[in-house]
Amino acid sequence: MNNYLANHVATLPPSGIRKFFDLVATMKDVISLGVGEPDFVTPWTVRESGIFSLEEGQTMYTSNSGLFELREELAHHLNKTLGLSYSPLGEILITSGASEAVDLVMRAVLEPGDVVLVPDPSYVSYAPCAILSGAKVNYVPTYAREDFRMRVEDLKKVYTPEAKLLVLSYPNNPTGAIMTREDLLPIADFVAEHDLLVLADDIYSDLTYDHTHVSFASLPGMRDRTLFVSGFSKSYAMTGWRIGYVAGHADLIQGMTKIHQYTMLCAPIMGQFAAIEALRSAHEAKDDMVKAYDRRRRLLVHGFRQMGLDCFEPLGAFYVFPDISKTRLSSEAFAEQLLKEEKVAVVPGTAFGPSGEGHIRCSYAYSIEQLQEALKRIGSFVERRLNNL
Repeated sequence: MNNYLANHVATLPPSGIRKFFDLVATMKDVISLGVGEPDFVTPWTVRESGIFSLEEGQTMYTSNSGLFELREELAHHLNKTLGLSYSPLGEILITSGASEAVDLVMRAVLEPGDVVLVPDPSYVSYAPCAILSGAKVNYVPTYAREDFRMRVEDLKKVYTPEAKLLVLSYPNNPTGAIMTREDLLPIADFVAEHDLLVLADDIYSDLTYDHTHVSFASLPGMRDRTLFVSGFSKSYAMTGWRIGYVAGHADLIQGMTKIHQYTMLCAPIMGQFAAIEALRSAHEAKDDMVKAYDRRRRLLVHGFRQMGLDCFEPLGAFYVFPDISKTRLSSEAFAEQLLKEEKVAVVPGTAFGPSGEGHIRCSYAYSIEQLQEALKRIGSFVERRLNNL
């Protein structure tokens, strides 16, 4: 039956993250640092709001664009926190998670032959969504020596006249890198010069350490060129609620809404009510989660460096991306042998693009106790490997 699949689907590789996640599900006593999901429960006031919406009988469709009340709250939130001004009437679309928003952006603006410029390494969905939209992908390499920040010099090397869309995903998954305003301004000049659109995936914008997030859409002249994507999964521990959104120029949002209304129709109404409450009352809970992530971040960075592995200090998100090249194992081999010998699951860096080779991604969205035990096991594995070289 595989012959019936469209070729671009049949040849599409499965997610490198899910490959190890599915393998872990078949094993016992495994510590998994593989999945980027908060280990916190959704704050109580948010859960209560979702429950109350059910008790009130709120089980119907919403507008394709989402509850107007939620779009109003988001407009206020984006203006207050990031200095972005969007109208709830036509410039904000509520989606089934930020992942749907990424897919909608790609499908709405890309045509066969277009090129998407994707940072490397970066989240696993960008390139497949571009390919499923008929476009091609040119990777923009980023490097630990540059703090994994995108540079115009590297962007120029992979640019082609067919390029239409640039993906910016900072704070970055898997590296935890951020981009400051000074870093972004040259990118903005390049975008304007080459008449590009930008997909700004800001899903981790609330999870930064020692720095304030700067949105690309807030830069001069970039507001209408940028499709701002975010959601509630990471900041408010709401992964299962599936509420995301995209904000941008009304013409582009209208195009995405057409696709959305023929596929998802609308995001879950209970999740939308919960998202309203999150914006209104969960600030303290969110801040507490960020403080906990910060402690875990420092623990993992210190732990990997003590093993003798170079480890870039992440300034956002909840991942570390240590360099394992000293072990002379590929990323894939390291992850496979670590799982087999020490029962610790991590994700090979190559799951996030070619530049991820020589690294592994470890999520620190887990308890201190789990992280300490994981470091102990990884340390034993690395010590054995280095001693045998």
